[in-house]
Amino acid sequence: MAKLALINKQKKREKLVAKYAKKHDAIMEKMSVNASPDERFEAMKKAAKLPRNANRTRLHNRCSVTGRARGYSRWFGLCRQQLRTMASEGKLPGVRKSSW
Repeated sequence: MAKLALINKQKKREKLVAKYAKKHDAIMEKMSVNASPDERFEAMKKAAKLPRNANRTRLHNRCSVTGRARGYSRWFGLCRQQLRTMASEGKLPGVRKSSW
């Protein structure tokens, strides 16, 4: 299981991203291709003033059960180990262990 501090840090980032989403989108819109170089520079300055953790790229997918960041399956929201154990126990509807 992942450290609780890492899970809490991720939740904090998610809140910051949600809080600054509209502001971030507005700034990025001003940095479009049609903008003049001066407008882009001003928008870059504004973007630099936003908190680093308010950027969507800092988010990382984590397993909903263990908090593990690696081996994450988007379809189920689980890491590979939990996916396998839950599928074997029959806790995931429509999932069967394959054999051929």
